[in-house]
Amino acid sequence: MNTNKSIFANFPEMPELLEWYNNQPKNDVPDINGHIHTPHSFSAFSEIKQAFELAKNEGVSVLVINDFYTTDGYNEFAELAIENKVFPLFNIEFMGLQNDLQKAGIRVNDPSNPGRTYFSGKGLRQPAKMSEASQQIISNLQKESNHQTFEMVKKLNAFFVEIGVDIQFDAEEVQTRLAKNLFRERHIAQAIRIAVFEKDATDLGRAKLLNTIFSGKEIKSAIDDVAGLENEIRGNLLKTGGAAFVPEDPKAFLSLEEIIELIVDAGGIPCYPVLLDFGDGNFTDYEADKEKLLQTLKSKNIFSIELIPGRNKFEILKDFVTYFNNNGFVITFGTEHNTPKLDPMKISCGGGVDLDDELKQINYEGVAVIAAHQYLIAKGEEGYLKNGIAKTDDKEFYIDLGKAVIARFYTVL
Repeated sequence: MNTNKSIFANFPEMPELLEWYNNQPKNDVPDINGHIHTPHSFSAFSEIKQAFELAKNEGVSVLVINDFYTTDGYNEFAELAIENKVFPLFNIEFMGLQNDLQKAGIRVNDPSNPGRTYFSGKGLRQPAKMSEASQQIISNLQKESNHQTFEMVKKLNAFFVEIGVDIQFDAEEVQTRLAKNLFRERHIAQAIRIAVFEKDATDLGRAKLLNTIFSGKEIKSAIDDVAGLENEIRGNLLKTGGAAFVPEDPKAFLSLEEIIELIVDAGGIPCYPVLLDFGDGNFTDYEADKEKLLQTLKSKNIFSIELIPGRNKFEILKDFVTYFNNNGFVITFGTEHNTPKLDPMKISCGGGVDLDDELKQINYEGVAVIAAHQYLIAKGEEGYLKNGIAKTDDKEFYIDLGKAVIARFYTVL
């Protein structure tokens, strides 16, 4: 199949599709991963192909791309989905800023930065298609993000000279070697770790060099814990207070309203990523009261949420998700894989606790709504949104249609 065309190009029209599905035996709820990042932003995967290989090995049959600020991976993702017989969804993620909440000191879904708001779009068009204005906005966001990381590299080089460490980086070379269009601070941390390992072949020598780079602070991770070391490098050098920290320019952030407008223009469904509990039962100010959060999201015409269960306690996740599901929200789960650590593809809660059957069903239904939306948009029809507003009263219809879309995908390859 030519993935420069929609993956739904050879699908029948809706009446025929639903009739076909009604005559099919109904399968069990599939294993789904509704949110991964790829090397087009930053990822635990060396290439997109690896994500599909791991998904198949673990029996995950629905996989969802969710990169920051870019749709560049969509067509390759579609091609690999067809090749591996894994149903794909096409999402995007942004970092926005709610200025009023920042001024009030209210943390949204970033536990460290008041006002900063991570936000996703679900089920965008594939191939990606949006207005020229939206394309320009995304291009500007990428440029602003890359400008910050290039400045970090400059500060890092100066710092290494100051402390007598014989390591220097060319930002363009690092971007070419480790990143795609989007060059992030995690790529810098990766480059530092690689340079340290190349500088000294012994564990002791590598540890000593890292201790020097950390201004005498000893490393906490084992020397063979690549993910742990890169996170320490990032925390010590590239975050607030670090020698190479560069504050983000306000131009690098859109307002929540601008993000939602862009997502809808690109054919997607606005979706709020819920942080929920993040250690010791803590919650952000924005999410501490689920009833209030529900009303806030509804007031902004947001009727979809997603969670990364691996960072949540099962009981807290279950209570929260059940409440939002009972209030008609589309809900999906994922793993992110947005750090160097290569975690399992199959979703579990904090401590490795499995999702129960009800949570798996809720995830399946959420993915089905998005699948139905993608299918209808690809056919030039109206999807789950009407004038930007979710059709919550018709959610059950979209669940049924989406299950048919997912089932049909495996027969038209």
